[in-house]
Amino acid sequence: MSDRRPPKRRDWSWRSAAFRGLVYQIVAVALIGFGVWYLAHNTLANMAARGIQSGFGFLFQPAGFDIGESVFPYDALDPYWNAFLVGIANTLRVAIVGVVLATLLGTVIGIGRFSHNAIVRGLCYGYVELFRNIPVLLQLLMWYLLATDWLPPIFDAISVGGLFFLSKSGFSFPVPVWGLGHGLAAIGAVAGIVLAVIYRRWAMRQFELTGQVRRTFPVQLLLVIGLAFVGWLIGGAPNTWSVPTRGGFAMEGGGAASPEFISVLLGLVFYTSAFIAEVVRAGIASVSQGQVEAASSLGLARGQSMRLVVLPQALRVIIPPLTSQYLNLTKNSSLAVAIGYPDVVSIANTSLNQTGRAVECIAIIMAVYLTTSLSTSAFMNWYNTRAAIKER
Repeated sequence: MSDRRPPKRRDWSWRSAAFRGLVYQIVAVALIGFGVWYLAHNTLANMAARGIQSGFGFLFQPAGFDIGESVFPYDALDPYWNAFLVGIANTLRVAIVGVVLATLLGTVIGIGRFSHNAIVRGLCYGYVELFRNIPVLLQLLMWYLLATDWLPPIFDAISVGGLFFLSKSGFSFPVPVWGLGHGLAAIGAVAGIVLAVIYRRWAMRQFELTGQVRRTFPVQLLLVIGLAFVGWLIGGAPNTWSVPTRGGFAMEGGGAASPEFISVLLGLVFYTSAFIAEVVRAGIASVSQGQVEAASSLGLARGQSMRLVVLPQALRVIIPPLTSQYLNLTKNSSLAVAIGYPDVVSIANTSLNQTGRAVECIAIIMAVYLTTSLSTSAFMNWYNTRAAIKER
């Protein structure tokens, strides 16, 4: 006798809760869409009545202003869209470097809160209470004033080996002159990272099958460095460097980080790392003491216990609030306009003053931060899913 059941028929009557819910959702979406259309239409009509131009056509007009700091070539005659790209690149540069440094520093401080040394615990506690209770804008201004008032002028720049210079104009350092070998080295490093991930998965499978622990980090590091070195050799092993030298009014040659960039980065890193430290501390505290005792009974050292037992379990508590801190750091970078760092907000303000396109410039700022925030959330949610403890 067949167990097949007749297909469930949809009830399209008003007595069906599912049908009523569908109707309510359609009505709600239609009302929201009508409200958005009405606001947009009314805004455009009022702007037209007052002779205010609208639209994004201005993006293709020459910007007519210089940008003091850019990660790629830019000229004042370039269109506005290129100026906005410079601002977006500067924002992403601060956000990405800041997230990496804040995570490393915050993790170290958070783990330091559990140190057996009272001085280390006290210093970590004092760091957290100091930097998280001072508004981030004041920290940006503090670092900027220190960089512009306390550092020496260019002709008296602090030098380390004649290669690194620190002065009021920022931090200057040697950079390699780009060649084919550097590109192939980058490709080799990416290939090494892929192989390192594959090797780690293989090592974990072998551990589950045989119980034999394999050292993964040295092999992974060797794969990345080794393949990058091979690519560098294949590309002709370029070894030419551009070294900074003192000029009359500015450092010449090499790479440089402006005082504005350094001030923004330090302020965001110290402020955010204090919160990340508390997130890490709470995650570690959430792991039961029995796990630590079990790790000790297996002969694991305190550092091994923290790295192999405690932190992996604490990740399920750490990652969700850590995502919020990453988002806060990215959005707080908009305060860089206060010290003259040319991020996307600064570029938008200049463009607004020149063109009068307030709605369009604000919409671009909103789109940039919305895109970066949603991308960060999507990546961290994916990582959270992979790091979560899965029941068997």
